Amino acid sequence: MGAGVAGDLADAPRLAGLVLSEAVRRARRRLAIGPLHRWRFSGTAPERLLVTPPDLRKGDSHIAADIYAGRFHLGGEVLETEGRSPFLLKAPSPAWQAELHAFGWLRHLSEADDPLARSNARALVSDWIRCAGPSLGARSHGVEVTSRRIVAWLSHAGTILGEADYPFYRRFMRSLARQLRYLRSVASEAPDGPPRLRARIALAYGSLCMPTPIKHMKNAARHLSDELDRQVFADGTVITRNPAAILDLLADLLPLRQTFVEQSQPVPRGLFTAIDRMLPALRFFRHADGALALFNGAGVTEAHLLAALLRHDETLGEPISQARQGGYQRLAAGGTVVLADTGLPPPSALSADAHAGTLSFELSTMAGRLVVNCGAPTRRDIEWRRLSRTTAAHSTLAVADQSSSRVTQPGLAERFIGSTLVAGPTRVAVSREDSDDGQRFIAAHDGYMKRFGLVHERQLFLSRDGRLVEGTDRLTSPGHRAGGRHPEPASIRFHLHPAVAAATVGDAVELVLKREVWRFEADTTVMLEDSIFFADSAGARRTLQIVLPFDPRHRDDVSWRFERLR
Repeated sequence: MGAGVAGDLADAPRLAGLVLSEAVRRARRRLAIGPLHRWRFSGTAPERLLVTPPDLRKGDSHIAADIYAGRFHLGGEVLETEGRSPFLLKAPSPAWQAELHAFGWLRHLSEADDPLARSNARALVSDWIRCAGPSLGARSHGVEVTSRRIVAWLSHAGTILGEADYPFYRRFMRSLARQLRYLRSVASEAPDGPPRLRARIALAYGSLCMPTPIKHMKNAARHLSDELDRQVFADGTVITRNPAAILDLLADLLPLRQTFVEQSQPVPRGLFTAIDRMLPALRFFRHADGALALFNGAGVTEAHLLAALLRHDETLGEPISQARQGGYQRLAAGGTVVLADTGLPPPSALSADAHAGTLSFELSTMAGRLVVNCGAPTRRDIEWRRLSRTTAAHSTLAVADQSSSRVTQPGLAERFIGSTLVAGPTRVAVSREDSDDGQRFIAAHDGYMKRFGLVHERQLFLSRDGRLVEGTDRLTSPGHRAGGRHPEPASIRFHLHPAVAAATVGDAVELVLKREVWRFEADTTVMLEDSIFFADSAGARRTLQIVLPFDPRHRDDVSWRFERLR
């Protein structure tokens, strides 16, 4: 029986449990928005907004011109509306549809800040209220989409309502009030992770920006604090283990804190402490060139947003060396930075964006990124997304081209619960040693134990001057003969950033990055092969990868090194 078939059979009970849990959650949501409870969404609307919170995400007036021309570039797809309402057209992809209904693109119209942009914003919001507003069961009212839309409407109310007549103002306020009542009803049944936290953030915004009963305001603050305490770890990492999620959340949490202060309301303890933990975590994941590490769903870094957020970080000194709760290691010396994933995958229910990249690492210098993971695609293509999540798309070891964590396969289960991790490492052991010579960690995971009887151990060392990175990958078979139960070959991959020029020189590979020259060598055959880098703002780019063959039947480990020559 092949490893893939055996894996599918072994995953069946867990898949059944996930499907059942999702079915129960959906049933509760349908009940909450059904005819028996829909009366809760009606009611009076406030006369005015009390405050308009800022949006830290930078807009682009050129994109505003595209929107005016009916060209919507969202979710990696472009749709030309040709004078029709975008809310009545067939979406090219679910990601495009979600971004359209979330209204994050309003920031571009706010950036343009002219009568044409304001008129366009009003027309599009009016279109949404007319076309999509009544359909509570549609995708346009998904919890996370609704939450993002509420925050966007509040943050850009100045653009939407500038020069608006009274009838439009009332329609806007009625729709906003209805969406908040709806969100208040379904927030507790939202999918765990970002959707549930987003709902609590949006409700907190609504309680501050619109006249709200004291009871609802206190409840919103309490629920937000509780959710932040649960989803943000003590080291500032988040429950999904996605570094980019920290950036995205802080972009809303910092203006929310400011809004509490401006409204003379006490900042919830959970909000205050979460921000204080998350800002240093951003610096932890930041490479020497300013980009965030590409782990567990992270893609292109919004440089302007990252810079804006870090201006709020008052932490002094160097970033921490390890994020214990999040499961990451950071080695840094002489301008060289190594970031490694040494944690367990997130639980299945929280793994919609998680990758099978256990023990993968990235390497950067002041010249830029040298070794990377392939990252999350900017275009939400299903096949590209599936490929980007495999172990082979990460700078680590893969046995028999199998991933250390398994993702739901295409079929009924995936359509129902999404593409989640259903199996993976159950234990990752980590030890670290910092000495006068440099910094070192040793980590091992059992993601290949059930299928192949193998444990992958990786040791990684960075010299004190930052000019030498040494590593050893080892496959052991506890309780079994050498090579494990299934003697399958393995491969160790090092994906190179597209900016790196690489060429084989004898038995080694020479790497040139701007003015820096590095040499890679190993105690086995070194091959240079094609690869793909997904995390680029212009889309997927061709690049190269170094590949080392590793046959555990004939040897226990493979050692390799990157050395800076100049």
